[in-house]
Amino acid sequence: MKISREEVIHVAELARLDMDAAAIDTFAAQIGKILEYVATLERVDTRGVEPTTHAIFMNNAFREDVRQGHLEKEAVLSNAPAKENGNFVVPKVIG
Repeated sequence: MKISREEVIHVAELARLDMDAAAIDTFAAQIGKILEYVATLERVDTRGVEPTTHAIFMNNAFREDVRQGHLEKEAVLSNAPAKENGNFVVPKVIG
């Protein structure tokens, strides 16, 4: 399948891309090759194949929620590089 220079120019204009003549020819050739490859997929017999969202079977990867206790404040702050009045001290990020 081939894509024309005019189609490349049209898409470039829609994307607000400024392309010179060499880039247009390059993209037309590259996109044409991609479309040819995709066209080969149309020859694959997919009758009886269920649609999928993943290439491999996916099962729920989440663990069960288990209620657990929390760490004491002193233990949490023990590795903090800076702390003040029982809180973390972090750099100011808003000017």
